[in-house]
Amino acid sequence: MNTCPEKIIDYMHSYLDGDISLDEERQLNEHLDTCTNCKELMDELSEPISFIQNANLIQAPSGFVDGVMVRLPKEKPRAGFQRWLRGHPLLAAAVMFLVLMSASMFSSFGNDQNFSVTKQPNLIIEGETVLVPKGEIVKGDIVVKNGNLRIEGEVEGNVTVIKGSKYMASTGVVTGSSEEIVKAFDWLWYKIKTAAKEIIPSSKNKDGDE
Repeated sequence: MNTCPEKIIDYMHSYLDGDISLDEERQLNEHLDTCTNCKELMDELSEPISFIQNANLIQAPSGFVDGVMVRLPKEKPRAGFQRWLRGHPLLAAAVMFLVLMSASMFSSFGNDQNFSVTKQPNLIIEGETVLVPKGEIVKGDIVVKNGNLRIEGEVEGNVTVIKGSKYMASTGVVTGSSEEIVKAFDWLWYKIKTAAKEIIPSSKNKDGDE
């Protein structure tokens, strides 16, 4: 059984941390000169620290940082838009005002059962199903509400399906974003983004005007 004072162990840690007084260091050295067990414990505690201090600095391989950055998950478009709203509080407030002033927005989402689709050439409409035929290219956004969208050809734009379903064939291609809205919150977010695009000119348009 170790009968050494507990303060000796505390002095060891304080010494290794570089936070020991001269009197405490003197007491520790005097004890280590007479106690073999504590001397061995002190050596065991000192070895890892000595190894780290004497080890050569490890150089990261060339391109290591760039490789890690490439593998990091990309920021979602929604996160970027949310940051934009935080950076433009006045414009964001205007958008929110226009959207939230419509008291019937949420009720209309649940009650509106009418089928609708944006008018685009090369679309085939069969009942409440919209088809982008194989081999055809639709240039522009497609919004389908209360219906289904089947994409066998190519859409050069964004695709949004509200309260419906979307099917992508193996030959189907969408060059823009693709979104399915089935919840009221998603519907609200979609309306905010749509209102923002209509009110706030894009940076591309600004560049063209300059």
